[in-house]
Amino acid sequence: MHNPFVYGEVVPAAAFVDRVAELDRLVADLSAGQKIFLISPRRYGKSSLIRHALARMARRGALTVEVTVSSFSSYVAFLEGYARALVAAETKGNRARTWLRETIKSARAEVHYTVDAGPPGALSVSFPAVRSDRDISRLAQEVFALPARLADTRGRMVVVALDEFQAIAGFNGGSVEHALRAAVQHQRHVGYVFAGSEPSLMERMLGPKRPFYKAGPVIRLEKIPAEDFAAFIDARFQHSGIKPETDLGAAIVELAGNLPYDVQRLAHETWDEVRTGGRRRATLDDLHQALRRLLAQQQTMFEAAWQRLTLAQRSVLRAVVLEEGRELLSAEVRARHRLGGASSVQYALGSLIREDLISRELDRYVVVDSLLREWVARLTF
Repeated sequence: MHNPFVYGEVVPAAAFVDRVAELDRLVADLSAGQKIFLISPRRYGKSSLIRHALARMARRGALTVEVTVSSFSSYVAFLEGYARALVAAETKGNRARTWLRETIKSARAEVHYTVDAGPPGALSVSFPAVRSDRDISRLAQEVFALPARLADTRGRMVVVALDEFQAIAGFNGGSVEHALRAAVQHQRHVGYVFAGSEPSLMERMLGPKRPFYKAGPVIRLEKIPAEDFAAFIDARFQHSGIKPETDLGAAIVELAGNLPYDVQRLAHETWDEVRTGGRRRATLDDLHQALRRLLAQQQTMFEAAWQRLTLAQRSVLRAVVLEEGRELLSAEVRARHRLGGASSVQYALGSLIREDLISRELDRYVVVDSLLREWVARLTF
């Protein structure tokens, strides 16, 4: 019997919970050739949502392309990876070389299939002659025009997903945004989803003085309703032949901070705890045993992260946990946790956000990793 809970990878359809409205809206907008901005904090299931939307579009006959922008270390590397993904969608074999060389005039493309690295026959695209900023600018214009050329060549809708899109801010200043916006606004038969997991950066990219201002609809992922998620967890246990104790799903969702990744992880480990014991009933004791095991596994990593923090950051992080992220600048909370002045607390909060340890959620701060939150809560001072 397979564990019905999946984390650390794109969640398959059977384990994909809720997001019905978001998925329907995403598919409808992509079908209409819209340029959509999907903004989501980390661990909210953004990548899984994108993958399911692309799969649905593919079933409708669209050619789909997915590129993770943050996986590239330079603008040229991103352009090469983007071109590679588009060429792979267009055709296979020698036609790939011909098509790319016919469409990219500013730089000679080297296209070949790797043998020693990656999957057998993996496609590789490079532009070795591109060196100067002027070369890069010309190449970008032609690469960003490829999706429309692909749609025309194949006579099919094309859908492009650029995940971790906020990473383009690190490529060649703001020129990437201008070049990409200039290209996509004329591509009627190409749907785009620009997805980012750093909401503050993504929101700034959509501001009035930026190229993508009012470029398309915006979808902001919220947390899945806790009661729906809890019911889903209980049902998955039940369908796998394990009867959950009353309110087990609710306890898992609460302990995991209602973060989809963390909920799936804690449910997965609790299920394993029950199956390893050869039992057919999952209890709250199994949940807490799974939690203790996970905390023990992550102990070294959490200690290392803790040691990297300043004393002020440690105190503020602990206050975020104990105060549930609320009223941290108030005199009462600062006095209770000996945090110092409000400006010092604000600075420490900003540092913790930049370290990706906490995030801002409406009127409070939350620890990004629910296991880290539990680990900090158990520290003694």
